[in-house]
Amino acid sequence: MIFVYLLLGLLTSTLGALPLGASNIAVINTTLKENVTKAFKIALAAGIAEVILSFCALQYNMMLIDFFNHNTWLQVIIIFALGLIGLYLFFKKHSETTKRIRLTQSKYATGFFLGILNPPVLIYWVIAFSIINNKYIMLSLHSSFVTLLLFFLGVYLGKLLTLYLYSICSKLIKNKVNNTSVIVNKITGVLLVLVAFFQAVKLYI
Repeated sequence: MIFVYLLLGLLTSTLGALPLGASNIAVINTTLKENVTKAFKIALAAGIAEVILSFCALQYNMMLIDFFNHNTWLQVIIIFALGLIGLYLFFKKHSETTKRIRLTQSKYATGFFLGILNPPVLIYWVIAFSIINNKYIMLSLHSSFVTLLLFFLGVYLGKLLTLYLYSICSKLIKNKVNNTSVIVNKITGVLLVLVAFFQAVKLYI
């Protein structure tokens, strides 16, 4: 019965990681421009960030929802930042394309920062915990150490495996298309603008 929590963490994390976000885009971009190994480093660190966010959501729960509801400027700043970066990448010329655009030199740091600076994911986990906890399953910081360990292990694996799947799919595209550097930036730019747009719609609603 206790391994249900491992599966629960895995499934919940996978569902949260499937929608396209900053970490997913970074993994896709890195796979297409470099290789799967470097993209996997981003996924490893993003998984740690996911565990931290889910832990914070479990600890503070509704307090976090109230905080973001009363501080919408945080979400607005993130939306504008994503949109501007997306437009910059889309309209960037080829001569500039191959040199810059890195959050940091370290893939681990890139994955961690993109994963941790993501308020919508934090809200997702708050909502997820409110759905998870019922008369059959109860998860809190008062749960046993083994229960929490298995659950958060599932969270980590869910994020890691989902991002790895994105990387593998990107590799298949890379193997079929030559000279992808220009296309990659344009696709990444469009995806970032779409992410910003959908975040804006959710904020408005």
